[in-house]
Amino acid sequence: MPTFETLRYTKDHGVARIVLNRPQVRNALNIQMRDDFSEVLSAVADDPEVRSLLITGEGGAFCSGADLTEFGTAPSLVEARSVRWERDLWGQLCSLSKPVITAVHGYCIGSGLEILLFSDIRVAAAGTVFALPEVRLGMIPAAGGTQTLPRVVGSATALDLLLTGRRFEAEEALQLKLITRVIPVDNLIREAGDIAHLLAKVEASRMAGAINAMRRGSDLSLAPALRLESRVAELALAQ
Repeated sequence: MPTFETLRYTKDHGVARIVLNRPQVRNALNIQMRDDFSEVLSAVADDPEVRSLLITGEGGAFCSGADLTEFGTAPSLVEARSVRWERDLWGQLCSLSKPVITAVHGYCIGSGLEILLFSDIRVAAAGTVFALPEVRLGMIPAAGGTQTLPRVVGSATALDLLLTGRRFEAEEALQLKLITRVIPVDNLIREAGDIAHLLAKVEASRMAGAINAMRRGSDLSLAPALRLESRVAELALAQ
C-alpha cells in the first residue's frame, strides 16, 4: 500500500479509507494534500476491489479549509488557478461511481465542507462546527460550494450560509439536511465504518447504477428522470 505525506490510505474488505493527516494545522488543505488526495481517488476509481470510500480526518478536526499560508505564494493568479484546475478533486469525487461516506468532527470549514458536499452519505460528530467563510475573507468558495450547497440545502439557505459565512453546529446541519446523522464523537468512526462496510456488500454494478441514476436524474424533470431510472435498472438486470 503506498504511503502519502498528508493522508493515510487503507483498504479493508472492500472499503477504502482516506484519513486527512495534517492534524497540526487541523488538516488544512494544501497543494501536497491535493496531490495526494487526487492520486488516491484515481486509485479508488480504478480498483475493482474497492466498493465504497470512507473519508475522515485525524486529530481534533476533519478539515479547517484551505491552507491560507500558501495564498500569495504562486507567481501569478493564473498559475495559482491552474494548480487548482490540474488537481480536480471535486470532479473526481463527482464522477466516482462508488458510494462516498464522509464522517466529520471538530471543524468542517471551507474546503472541508465542500468535500463533505460531494459525498453521498454525510455524518457528523455532535458539536462539529461548519462554515463557508470565503466571502467574508474576500473570496468565493471555488471548490464547488456555490453549486453543491444549494443542491443540498436549497437556494435561500445556501445564500444565507455563503454570504454571511456564519458558523453553525451539527444539530443545525442536521435540520438543514446538510448531514443525515449526528453521532457521539466516540462512536463516529465505528458507525461510519459500519455504513461503509454495509454498502461494500452491494454488487458493484447495482450500486453504480443507483448512484448514477440519482446524480444524473437530479438535473432532469420528473418524466425524463423516470425514463433514465428505467434504463439504468434494465442495464443492471442485464449484467
